[in-house]
Amino acid sequence: MHDHLVVALAYDRLCTFEFGCVTELFALERPELGIDWYRFAVCAAEPGPIRAAGGITLAVPYTLKLLDRADTVVVPGWRDAAEVPPEPLLKKIRAAYERGARLCSICSGVFVLAAAGVLDGKSVTTHWRYADALQQRYPKLRVQADALYVDEGRIITSAGSAAGLDMLLHLVRRDHGSAVANRVAQRLVVPPHREGGQAQFVPRPMPKDEGGRLAKLMEWMRRHPALPHSLQSLAERAAMSPRTLQRQFHDATGMAPYEWLVRERVAIARELLEAPGPVSMARVAALAGFGSEESLRRHFRRIALTSPGAYRREFGMREGRQTE
Repeated sequence: MHDHLVVALAYDRLCTFEFGCVTELFALERPELGIDWYRFAVCAAEPGPIRAAGGITLAVPYTLKLLDRADTVVVPGWRDAAEVPPEPLLKKIRAAYERGARLCSICSGVFVLAAAGVLDGKSVTTHWRYADALQQRYPKLRVQADALYVDEGRIITSAGSAAGLDMLLHLVRRDHGSAVANRVAQRLVVPPHREGGQAQFVPRPMPKDEGGRLAKLMEWMRRHPALPHSLQSLAERAAMSPRTLQRQFHDATGMAPYEWLVRERVAIARELLEAPGPVSMARVAALAGFGSEESLRRHFRRIALTSPGAYRREFGMREGRQTE
């Protein structure tokens, strides 16, 4: 890693949080680590003023030519997932990859790499809001919508915003080992590694017609998660045939009634695990409608990609701890 050059891409309407994460990780000198730390620089993706969120204007010292000698290139978001990036930028991204550079993206920055054609056939991720659009626009990609980041060797992509820190710490871990990554995370006051994935943060789907029969049924299911629901009993309550219920459920949520119910039970379990006070796992399982701790753990890990215990340690309210 001697003399390893990390280049962050700056563009007009720059995403300041994602850019700040890259700068915080790589621009600061870290003599306390006793290792050859990275060199860091910023290049402009296009001529003209580089304006950033929050009314900031950046004076960027380098042009895209800097990518010709970058060892790692980080794309910290992109201003509009629907906008095709400028061809000069895409050409430089392709050239950097072809000569062996490592390419990383945070959040919507994956659309830049995808447009450059360097992601075909690879597994990637992005913010859950963009996952469907990314998969539809670039069908050769394997989009892992639940992942915080995906490492494909010389291509590393991350989910939205703060997941960029998870990915960047992963790069440090890859390059310098766990001990160094842990010390950097300690200085940042963040966990060196987060369990789980984006599934912990995705909103629960509900139909747009809040006054319709399906919306009323779903709200009733949400209030009575522990009842022994069946497709037949739910259809009768909604005054529909089982086939019609399944079709409307899938149209509204993209999933079958039972799968929606399981995910709702996981959401209820999450709320109970976040709440202050000593609620036992058996009580959480009962209140959420799982019936047993084993069922709770199995479904919770499948959907939230972490265990109930790990989730409680990460998000649970403790005495003297408050959320904003």
